[in-house]
Amino acid sequence: MDRVALRGLRARGHHGVFPKEREEGQTFIVDLVLGLDIRPAAADDDLTKTVHYGIVAEEVVAVVQGDAVNLIETLAERIATTCLRHEGVQEVEVCVHKPDAPITVPFDDVTVTIVRSRA
Repeated sequence: MDRVALRGLRARGHHGVFPKEREEGQTFIVDLVLGLDIRPAAADDDLTKTVHYGIVAEEVVAVVQGDAVNLIETLAERIATTCLRHEGVQEVEVCVHKPDAPITVPFDDVTVTIVRSRA
């Protein structure tokens, strides 16, 4: 399976279990790896035979900016579902970063990574 990756998609969301997170929001960063067969698109040089990663990026940002959830695990699931709606995408790896998580000790990042495929 071929891969198309989008790294570092940034959006502000209001996800989290604490009232401050819900009220003020914070930046979330999303990395995606989409699994699909790009041979038909490459053979015909035809965008309609692959995934339009610009549209995927816009949809993922809309999910992050959309309805608030408590857990970034839930956010990752919603993003994966959105990506798998694209016809050619057979598998997706989603990594959601929450670099401003409310943790009381020094840290660089908090991430949740999931891999989902068509049933």
